[in-house]
Amino acid sequence: MELRKINTRDAYAQWEYTTTLPADENGLTNPYTGIAYDEYIEKALPTLISYEHPVDMPDWFVPETYYYLWDGDCLVGEFRIRHHLTETLKKGAGHIGYSIRKDKRGKGYGTAGLELTVQIAKEIVPEEEIYLRVNKDNIPSQKVMLNNGAYIIGEDMEHYFFRIKK
Repeated sequence: MELRKINTRDAYAQWEYTTTLPADENGLTNPYTGIAYDEYIEKALPTLISYEHPVDMPDWFVPETYYYLWDGDCLVGEFRIRHHLTETLKKGAGHIGYSIRKDKRGKGYGTAGLELTVQIAKEIVPEEEIYLRVNKDNIPSQKVMLNNGAYIIGEDMEHYFFRIKK
């Protein structure tokens, strides 16, 4: 298994994955649900790639890098790393967001992908810990986080807040 940074070489597989994700699933938002391949290539892909080194973005925007988890020639998941946190992100989504293809869930891909992503995040983020948030009803994702050494530091009505030490 490997993580590959978003790129033009894997554009078709990334498009297939991205456009089949719901607009919002378990708190991971996706404005590109159902868009055509041409639109993905012309607009979405360049936009997503630019998030790593943003230009002319609002003050609240933080750099974010997209990675895709591959098992051989099969793209099985997406992992996003926010390079640093604003106060809102500290109390919200945190550093990492991810998803696994529905037909690949429950097979260890989330745990393996988060492990690889945390290794990269430890080199990028300045905070002493990696911040994560998960919906209280998303038990599988909670297990993925716990399998990667995360621990709960708090909660609100809908979420648990986890941390992983660097």
